[in-house]
Amino acid sequence: MITLGGRIKQLRTEAHLTGEEFGELFGVAKSTVSLYENNKSTPDDEIKIKMCKYFNISLDYLMGLSNNRYNKKEPQKGIKIPILGSVVAGIPVEAITDIIGYEEITPQMAKNGNYFALKVRGESMLPELKNGDIVIIREQPDVESGEIAIVLVNGDEATVKQVKKLDYGIMLYGFNSAVYAPHYYDSKDIEELPVTIIGKVVESRRCW
Repeated sequence: MITLGGRIKQLRTEAHLTGEEFGELFGVAKSTVSLYENNKSTPDDEIKIKMCKYFNISLDYLMGLSNNRYNKKEPQKGIKIPILGSVVAGIPVEAITDIIGYEEITPQMAKNGNYFALKVRGESMLPELKNGDIVIIREQPDVESGEIAIVLVNGDEATVKQVKKLDYGIMLYGFNSAVYAPHYYDSKDIEELPVTIIGKVVESRRCW
């Protein structure tokens, strides 16, 4: 049976939350979240109740005493998010804003921000992202160095790339360097083109 710490980590990762973000939700430090997840500390009853309400789960499920996740008998329905056209995994192309379909995310995930989906075209992000994959994006104006983001170049061109932050700019990488050479943008480029991060890729989905 899963431990309380294991369940907390499961809930956090399912919601795509960092330790810091999870801690902010429940008024504890990032280090405290780590202690919870490693079963070195136990949240008090008030925090447990907050977790149950936030994730809409039973206390027994949180404690690892039951596999019955929800307080309600029926599981929660997913939240639909739009697929807003396609993203080229290669040379940037103009972003398509018409809705071409829908994907679903969990209600817990939806609480953490605004999400949309885009379809990948091209081979520059192989093998992690293939042509036709759907990427789930959380809208945010910045990402950590090394994370995969949706970036607008020249204001109207969207591309999915790994972002590496440097002292005087950023580098956009494709995992398949044979198709896409790294592109460097200095501070002037970022401001004048402009180069704008519009979201972080938190999940990819593949149809077989």
